[in-house]
Amino acid sequence: MVLTSLSKMTGLQKKTACIRNICILAHVDHGKTTLADCLISSNGIISSRLAGKLRYLDSRADEQIRGITMKSSAITLLFGKDDQEYLINLIDSPGHVDFSSEVSTAVRLCDGCIVVVDAVEGVCPQTHAVLRQAWLENIRPVLVINKIDRLIMELKFTPQEAYSHLKNILEQVNAITATLFTSKVLEERAEKDTEAQLTSDSAHRDQVYDWSAGLECTDDSHLYFSPDQGNVVFASAIDGWGFGIEHFAKLYSQKIGIKPSVLLKTLWGDYYLNTKAKKIMKSDQSKGKKPLFVQLVLDNIWSLYEAVMKKDKEKIDKIVSSLGLKIGARESRHTDPKVQLSAICSQWLPISQAVLSMVCNKLPSPLDITVERVEKLMSVGAKAFDSLPQETQDLKDAFMKCSSEEAAPVIVFVSKMFAVDAKTLPQNKPRPLSQEEIAQRRELVRQRHAEKLAATQGQEMGQPDAGGNPEDQTIKAGGMKGDDQPSVHQTEALTVATAKLEDENKEAFVAFARVFSGVVKKGQKLFVLGPKYDPAESLHKLPSGCSAADDVPPVPHLACCTLEDLYLLMGRELEQLEEVPSGNVLGIGGLQEFVLKSATLSSSPACPPFTPLTFEATPIVRVAVEPKHPSEMPQLVKGMKLLNQADPCVQVLIQETGEHVLITAGEVHLQRCLDDLRERFARVEISVSKPIIPFRETIMRPPKVDMVNEEIGKQQKVAVIHQSKEEQNKVPEGVQVDSDGLVTMSTANKYATLSVRATPLPEEVTQLLEENCDLIRTMEQFTSFLNEGKKTQEMNQKTLDQIRELKQKLEQKLQGRKWRNAVDCIWSFGPRKCGPNILLNRFEGYERSVWQCLDKGVKEASLYRDFDNSIVSGFQLATLSGPMCEEPLMGVCFSVEKWDMTKFVEQMSVNRQDLDEKAAGETLATEEAAPESTDRDSKSTSESKEIQESSQQPFKLPSKRKGETLLADCYGPFSGQLIATMKEACRYALQVKPQRLMAAMYTCEIMATAEVLGRVYAVLSKREGRVLQEEMKEGTDMFIIKAVLPVAESFGFADEIRKRTSGLASPQLVFSHWEVIPDDPFWVPTTEEEYLHFGEKADSENQARKYMNAVRKRKGLYVDEKIVEHAEKQRTLSRNK
Repeated sequence: MVLTSLSKMTGLQKKTACIRNICILAHVDHGKTTLADCLISSNGIISSRLAGKLRYLDSRADEQIRGITMKSSAITLLFGKDDQEYLINLIDSPGHVDFSSEVSTAVRLCDGCIVVVDAVEGVCPQTHAVLRQAWLENIRPVLVINKIDRLIMELKFTPQEAYSHLKNILEQVNAITATLFTSKVLEERAEKDTEAQLTSDSAHRDQVYDWSAGLECTDDSHLYFSPDQGNVVFASAIDGWGFGIEHFAKLYSQKIGIKPSVLLKTLWGDYYLNTKAKKIMKSDQSKGKKPLFVQLVLDNIWSLYEAVMKKDKEKIDKIVSSLGLKIGARESRHTDPKVQLSAICSQWLPISQAVLSMVCNKLPSPLDITVERVEKLMSVGAKAFDSLPQETQDLKDAFMKCSSEEAAPVIVFVSKMFAVDAKTLPQNKPRPLSQEEIAQRRELVRQRHAEKLAATQGQEMGQPDAGGNPEDQTIKAGGMKGDDQPSVHQTEALTVATAKLEDENKEAFVAFARVFSGVVKKGQKLFVLGPKYDPAESLHKLPSGCSAADDVPPVPHLACCTLEDLYLLMGRELEQLEEVPSGNVLGIGGLQEFVLKSATLSSSPACPPFTPLTFEATPIVRVAVEPKHPSEMPQLVKGMKLLNQADPCVQVLIQETGEHVLITAGEVHLQRCLDDLRERFARVEISVSKPIIPFRETIMRPPKVDMVNEEIGKQQKVAVIHQSKEEQNKVPEGVQVDSDGLVTMSTANKYATLSVRATPLPEEVTQLLEENCDLIRTMEQFTSFLNEGKKTQEMNQKTLDQIRELKQKLEQKLQGRKWRNAVDCIWSFGPRKCGPNILLNRFEGYERSVWQCLDKGVKEASLYRDFDNSIVSGFQLATLSGPMCEEPLMGVCFSVEKWDMTKFVEQMSVNRQDLDEKAAGETLATEEAAPESTDRDSKSTSESKEIQESSQQPFKLPSKRKGETLLADCYGPFSGQLIATMKEACRYALQVKPQRLMAAMYTCEIMATAEVLGRVYAVLSKREGRVLQEEMKEGTDMFIIKAVLPVAESFGFADEIRKRTSGLASPQLVFSHWEVIPDDPFWVPTTEEEYLHFGEKADSENQARKYMNAVRKRKGLYVDEKIVEHAEKQRTLSRNK
């Protein structure tokens, strides 16, 4: 069927209006792949009996074993409706939260999506996530409420109860859409208001602000799911049936004699049928009447299920004959009623017909792409569409037309690279042999057989002479040598065989892509635009009208590639194509060297790279990987590169320690990546470390109560805390610590003195800095360009507004006496110049802040200015690895309150004088170079005068270098000393405050029945989890438990919960936030009561210390713990006898 229709499919690819690019989105186990099976079986690719059992698009072995989808895979289907044929590119996506990155890659290539919701479980966390992803990508959704058979079989609902339950689910889904819509409208309204304020100079003061106007004016009726609009299908994919209410509207309009259009509006909702008057009433006149949907639709389905389950043969035959169906003898005699049920239902209400006709009617073709979506795709980063070059803006028309003309520019987006076995590629598949080839092979086999026979006969002839004279022996030896000759051929054959094996085992990469404009042809040359490519900067470097086939001057982030192969994606199969018109999804071979994970390909260099994909899950679980045999390290490195390319979410890096680290989204994702490394990419045995759990270090205000919740008295504070602090943080000589935590330190050569204080940042400020990480990075880049005097592009207004807004928010949140003017004094953020820690400039005589991009004034240079970067670098190093266990800091503010460099200035002037004297001596000695030397002499004397006049004057670069070389004493360059001093001062400033560890936390959603609730709580409490809320799902016996769980305790959590609850509860873990562990890791029990609770042999353990020591052990740092734990138990058994 597939091979015969390939020509038909290529013909339909040219009719853009008849193409639908759709993906199936849902929570895990809501029936996406089963639904996909039903749709595929309608094309005859698989048998309809196997639909739901085969899970055709789950082509990996581990997907079949686990029963979940782990990757998005595409298939092309044909669908005929009303004499019109449609080509449907269907993409199935995973529902598990670990693989939500695969959903992002699928959503980008589609114009519409099918959202599947389980009729029993209703709206789940991933349903929220996928609806949000669809909304952000501007693609239109339709709804399939699946597993309605569970309402009948498991929950034993009556049709009336089922109707109200389905109504509830529909309301919940629409509520999510409404939330997304409202936030968007209010955002647009706010933007318009700010623009209006900027444009109107004279605003009326008595104007009343109208909050709701934006929402009232905007039409949102088309956004919501409603059966009467035709964008909802009720289905049971496993039983093969599904329907939209228009099917029943047509059916009953003939029977009852009411117009189909009227029935379509009234079949869903509280409408009732008055049979005598043959009218539909809005409200229930007589009590106990059923709504139309229950009476005409659900009652029939319920009665069919009842008849089949009770094996009521007469009733079944009656139903079958009245519906005009033909049921085979095999199905009707089958002992399993489910087989009979699916045979009847799949003929009466075929699910593929209902879903695909809804897709064709309600979802847009590639021609209907919205202006908003095009502008969003083309506007990278903070740039507005209007700020792009004119040539780039002209490409918008090509997007909108989606034309397949020869002249149209080619624009392709690659959303991911996926690995396939090279043997499965169409060009490598074994083809049937021709008659001539068969004859040749037969002849070759005959020859080999004859040679073998001759060789064996020769050996038999030579054997009787074995004990003969020496001549015979030598002849025999010669003969043996001759026999050994073929071994050379054998080795050659062996090498050829191994080379073939390698080729067979090789993984080929295919790009998962979509053509947005133009026609893609095999062998065509296109530009590959990297994510940092900027047409505004690069267009003037390129000749106008150049193409990828020309010799193009080198431009950053722009490469040329050839499209070696084009494939039609058919699930587990690939079919070769010669050309693909716009609006189609395709696979492209030969891009392995050019594309890492995703890229934009275009025939025009004016095309901007598309906005990067948004991933819901953040990679948090990291493990170190190494080969079992060190000699196999190159294969592992190569394998990790391939894995990085094949998985959109995984991150691969080499740490400073030299470890090869994999960062994945969760446990299931990690397991899949490791399996891929072992079996597909590296093909070597690997050993994997325990998960490397990230922590953060912070400080807090001095606590009011101690570990056993006793109030800390004044004397106790002084005695215990200071004593323990002194023991841990033995402050070396030369470091002064004030009672309020101000640390003063001098550089090694005593030329500069720094005073630093550490204070904890309010929680909301830390959160704000984390959210605006990208904005801060942009700001820092701009500031560094300004300071280095490089040419900078003007920042667009939107970004400047965002920066101003960030500054205002910081000012609002940093209030109080100690934070006065703090925002204006921010010198830098850290670590990596964009983290959640702040460096404040609190000393006099030097003004410097990160807000230079707002006031544009480059500050007057001064002596401090030259060594400014050293202080910032010291701060960056200190925030990157804290004193507790070398983990990054979070939520700490360091303020530099004193920076004294008077000694440095004095030393510099002394050095200059020495230099002048030396120079003067040289001028007397060498008379030839007199004019030059006087010149230099006057220059240096003028420089020394400048220094004496003012320590605030800038140094010229050459003079600074001279000073550096003169001051590069045994302690190294002065700037390096400043970095080290700043780093140490920050560390000591931290250590004099109460330090705490911060743990990464997962939010955990568990659906469980009432009987296993206690076991779920037991597992949570054992793993330091904290339950936030527990609610019962309406109309079911299911409870939804929301909890937070430390990432450190999450490994094996899902398996343990499944084991303890016999598979009745399964958790979904998503990284949420960082949380301070309240325990003090350095706390020492002093009283008897404390020793009982927290001593060496106590039941409870200091959680923070446990984590801290584990990290220190892993990093090879000193750990303060006893080697002998229980000395009295260490006795030999023989002594006890």
